[in-house]
Amino acid sequence: MQLSRKQTVLYLAFLVLMWGVNWPLSKYALAFAPPMLFAGIRTLIGGLLLIAVALPRRKELRLRETWQIYLLSALLSIVLYYGFQTVGLQYMPAGLFSAIVFLQPVLLGLFAWMWLGERMYARKIAGLLAGFAGVAAMSVGGLEGGVSAVGIALALASALSWALGTVYTKRVTAKVDLLWMTAMQMTIGGIVMLACGLSVESWAAIRWTGPFVLDTLFISVFVIALGWLAYFRLIGSGEASKVGAFTFLIPVVSILCSVLFLHEKITLNLVAGLVLIMASILLVNLKPKRLSGSA
Repeated sequence: MQLSRKQTVLYLAFLVLMWGVNWPLSKYALAFAPPMLFAGIRTLIGGLLLIAVALPRRKELRLRETWQIYLLSALLSIVLYYGFQTVGLQYMPAGLFSAIVFLQPVLLGLFAWMWLGERMYARKIAGLLAGFAGVAAMSVGGLEGGVSAVGIALALASALSWALGTVYTKRVTAKVDLLWMTAMQMTIGGIVMLACGLSVESWAAIRWTGPFVLDTLFISVFVIALGWLAYFRLIGSGEASKVGAFTFLIPVVSILCSVLFLHEKITLNLVAGLVLIMASILLVNLKPKRLSGSA
């Protein structure tokens, strides 16, 4: 089912806001829990909540027919994406790392053209590159912390797995129920990451304070469960590359939240990055006249 223009705007606004506040909220939570265990806990809670919501539609699960889809999508979109991200952040500054991860919309635009048959033209390419440049401009301060070849490789792997997972989800949307697919992705991914965390980290290291529990529950419900559900709904309804362009706004929200609540400073890099990102969204979503006329 296609989303209306109003629904698309609401879904995008919710997604960008939730995934934007996720970075400072997760940074806060990591003061109370090891990274892999925290990633597993929040993802598994989100998956179990979605399963509870999906239970009245259990006939749509069709596990015997679709388990391969759930497993592969969980591997690409959750396990590898969050896994590379969690490990990679230990090798380089978060700002620079996030800038490389947000190469994802550029890769997504390329893969959507190659495998989904979406149109590609010079304006869209310029827009995707402008968006990546905008994120890089906002994160350039991260270069001061040093560059790690391992960190760069892990950041690129995170971006690649996210882009491949999105394209794969778009290709199989018609074969599975969206709610069940998202629920199974989160649950499978959460179990795998929790198991990995338990093998290398200590459960006793988690400090179950009230703020940590509230923070984790907020992320589990709004960022993980509802955020990924909104993302896949948008991907299933429209062009993947256009949705990807709007995800460039996520680090903008993240940085603005840090300015407001963590008292970080507004810099010239932030302003330049915001201008480039807005230009990116405009370029990607405006079709050339020759394509508009043929549509």
